[in-house]
Amino acid sequence: MFYTCGPNEAMVVSGCGRSPPLMIAGGRVFVLPCIQQIQRITLNTLTLNVKSDKVYTRHGVPISVTGIAQVKIQGQNKEMLAAACQMFMGKSEAEIAQIALETLEGHQRAIIAHLTVEEIYQDRKKFSEQVFKVASSDLVNMGIGVVSYTLKDVHDDQDYLHSLGKARTAQVQKDARIGEAQYKRDAVIKEAHAMQEKVSAQYKNEIEMAKAQRDFELKKAAYDIEVNAKKAESEMAYQLQVAKTKQRIEEEKMQIQVVERTQQITLQEQEITRKEKELEAKVKKPAEAEKYRLEKLAAAQRLQLIMEAEAEAESIRIKGEAEAFAVEAKGRAEAEQMNKKAEAFKQYKEGAMVDMLLEKLPLMAEEISKPLSATQKITMVSSGGADVGASKLAGEVLDIMTKLPNAVEKLTGVDISQAAGKTTRAH
Repeated sequence: MFYTCGPNEAMVVSGCGRSPPLMIAGGRVFVLPCIQQIQRITLNTLTLNVKSDKVYTRHGVPISVTGIAQVKIQGQNKEMLAAACQMFMGKSEAEIAQIALETLEGHQRAIIAHLTVEEIYQDRKKFSEQVFKVASSDLVNMGIGVVSYTLKDVHDDQDYLHSLGKARTAQVQKDARIGEAQYKRDAVIKEAHAMQEKVSAQYKNEIEMAKAQRDFELKKAAYDIEVNAKKAESEMAYQLQVAKTKQRIEEEKMQIQVVERTQQITLQEQEITRKEKELEAKVKKPAEAEKYRLEKLAAAQRLQLIMEAEAEAESIRIKGEAEAFAVEAKGRAEAEQMNKKAEAFKQYKEGAMVDMLLEKLPLMAEEISKPLSATQKITMVSSGGADVGASKLAGEVLDIMTKLPNAVEKLTGVDISQAAGKTTRAH
């Protein structure tokens, strides 16, 4: 069911499907019967007569103040309308007006207490602005806006204002008498000035009339010149307009030709695009497929070469590890043999050394005999006979062989004949 309201009223729809409630200020809304509820709140302007009787001012003077305020619920502001609905929904205009009136009266009394009688009486605008400002801040929280506030009346029961008025009345009467005398004096002076100005004005009027006549004649002549010029300009303008029309027709023809040429260019561009797509389908796509095939083939070959190189490197590594193991085993065997020899040398001491020396004697003898074997001819010169020289040579050789064991003993400190016996027994 549809409900409507005027611009001075707001509707609030609540219930199923309306959380938070829907607020409509001046309009219509659809409401589901039984499951939704509609309520209305007034947006009319309320006139409040704010009276504050016998309020003591800052100097302790009791006065009575009456102000007129215009307030209303702000329907255009959603936040203020929501606040007003929360506070005043279901209340009548009179109840809303009473709440606003009490709020305004409280603020009015508070401001009166902070001012003097003179400040309130002499500067009513300032007082009204203060009440308006302070009251608005509170009423806004209720969703009510203060449209206007004016000070209507200020009076007291102690004749305080009347006493202030007497002094002012006396001052006004004094100013009135002085003003009257000054006015009479000024009237006489102004009358003389007026006569003088009248004569001057008469002469000036005649001069102005003559000037006006002269200006009329001059302007008439100027107008005649201007009219003739305008006629000539009109004729020239007609011819110019004819030329412009012809030029515009030519421009339209040129524009038509440009459009036709543009359409031809567009058709040519479309044909070029079609041929490019056809060329791309027939040539470029197969070329790209062949390029992709070659790239994949090259990648496969590169991967194969990498795998072969890795396999070869692994084979070389395994072979190197085997050779290193063989060298290590051979070294261990030689080291073990040397250890055994060292233990044998340590056990037999001199005998082992003589044994080794006897093994090396044939090599030593070979080295000693090499110069003699290389000798092809020996010539012996003797002053005596040949037999004496041969006997002497044989004796020297025998002496060398006899002295050889002694030389070995001096070098090694070992008796060869004793060591030889020990070696033979050991073997």
